[in-house]
Amino acid sequence: MSDPGRLRRELRALLADRSRDASVLERLCTGAVSALPVDGAAISVTADTAGQGYSGASDPASAHLNDLQFALGEGPCWDATRHGHPVLVGDLTGPAGRRWPMFTPAVLAAGFQGIFAFPLQIGAIRLGALDLVRARPGSLEGDALADALIVVDVAALTVIDAAAGDLRGPAGLPLGVGPDAFGMYRAEIHQATGMVMAQLGVSAQEALVRLRAYAYAAGRTPDEVARDIVGRRLRLDGDLPG
Repeated sequence: MSDPGRLRRELRALLADRSRDASVLERLCTGAVSALPVDGAAISVTADTAGQGYSGASDPASAHLNDLQFALGEGPCWDATRHGHPVLVGDLTGPAGRRWPMFTPAVLAAGFQGIFAFPLQIGAIRLGALDLVRARPGSLEGDALADALIVVDVAALTVIDAAAGDLRGPAGLPLGVGPDAFGMYRAEIHQATGMVMAQLGVSAQEALVRLRAYAYAAGRTPDEVARDIVGRRLRLDGDLPG
């Protein structure tokens, strides 16, 4: 089952690491496996704007399967990256696995029966995908799915940090992303997002994702964190809570 306490500790360490780069993706994959009901994790970066082939995995088998589906041109990570939405298959031996006639047999042969792929994206920019696999069939839902989505947010931030020089346009926004790409939360979160933009020198999209990731790592709601930012009791360029 999902272990939110353990995942929060992992994310606190990653978010507090000021020297984050592509190597952190491997730590993030290892942390995801230790905290989520999955047996393997891999991240691949495919966006042309990233400029470099960043990747990370919890183990060699997960890394191989992640690479294989992009080499074959089929698989859930391929679909998630192309279409921009998660692809969740709890049992590859069922009808859902038949859509990937070359990739599915390789996953089953490696000892995995479930696979869950999530696109990494900031606004309109699709950066790559997170791939989670499990040995036994079963769905990823409820708290486990919510926790996986937080891992996706932090992975996207790591990629943005690692390739910031390539991804930012002249106005400081990620290329191809407008200021309303994430939509608007309630006014307080919108105001806090603007303050985080000023504190960290990042885009609106990245500021909102950082606020959400910080809230999760601290065991708080985004509303609570936004309220403290607006009240000038918290700056996201300071230390993370213990």
